[in-house]
Amino acid sequence: MELRQLEYLVTVTEEASFTKAAAKLHVAQPGVSAQIRQLERELGQDLLDRSGRTVRPTEVGAAVLPYARAALAAVAGARQAVEELTGLVRGHVAVGTVTSLGQAVDVAGLLADFHHSHPAVEIGLIEDTSDNLLQALLTGRLDVAVVSLAGELPPGIGVQVVVDEPFVVAVAPGDPLADRTSIALDALAGRPLMCLPRGTGLRTVVDHACAAAGFRPRIAFEAGDPTVLAQFAVRGLGVAILPESLARSYPGELHAVNLTRPKLRGRLALAWRTEGPSGPAARALVRQARAALPERTEDAPA
Repeated sequence: MELRQLEYLVTVTEEASFTKAAAKLHVAQPGVSAQIRQLERELGQDLLDRSGRTVRPTEVGAAVLPYARAALAAVAGARQAVEELTGLVRGHVAVGTVTSLGQAVDVAGLLADFHHSHPAVEIGLIEDTSDNLLQALLTGRLDVAVVSLAGELPPGIGVQVVVDEPFVVAVAPGDPLADRTSIALDALAGRPLMCLPRGTGLRTVVDHACAAAGFRPRIAFEAGDPTVLAQFAVRGLGVAILPESLARSYPGELHAVNLTRPKLRGRLALAWRTEGPSGPAARALVRQARAALPERTEDAPA
């Protein structure tokens, strides 16, 4: 019995197909079939039911699968232990970031530094909403992510806040609000607002605050990039709700009005999974990212 045979058995079962398993394993299909046949001859029982349109484990195969997975996991664990003890980190890390990140966190610089420290590690990057990124962390599809925080975090997620700043109302100089220094949130009821899409931290904060104030926001424009919202506001298309630093980066073109009753804040955080398996490459990335991104609090300058 060889580990390769156990790997083929598990993969064929997961893919329910010899063809798909062979493609995933990057080997020829006849080789996969031959190795599993050899394993079946050694055990004296059929492990896979090939009679249907999809391949399924037989009763014996289903009984063998947990042991096959355990053997493969044990080998992977042994390799990880050796790599950690010798300082040799290989493998793959999956990183996520909110689409609306902008220049708030230098993810490119962070990943470049990590690649320089661990050139043998492959790095994958995706952009999505905070809700989807947190779910991907929980399911193991991501190892670390930069997310926008709003509400309670799901269990099993650790975070380090790296940006914490107020949200403000941003309007063009000719807007009726341009002579105001502050405004209560409920004064925006009925005004056309521009905001990030649902699922983002900023939008969640705004929706919850408006609901608590007794009105539903009238969202006239949505954009995944807050700089696009700022440009819409410059053109006088409505009221944009933006991070303060972004609104104030358009001097003469945008007027930032402080939000009161309630004050709204945006927080970006480095997030990672605290429960479940985690490889040495993922742990190394989390350690390096936490060291490179100082933790922020409401009173600390961003």
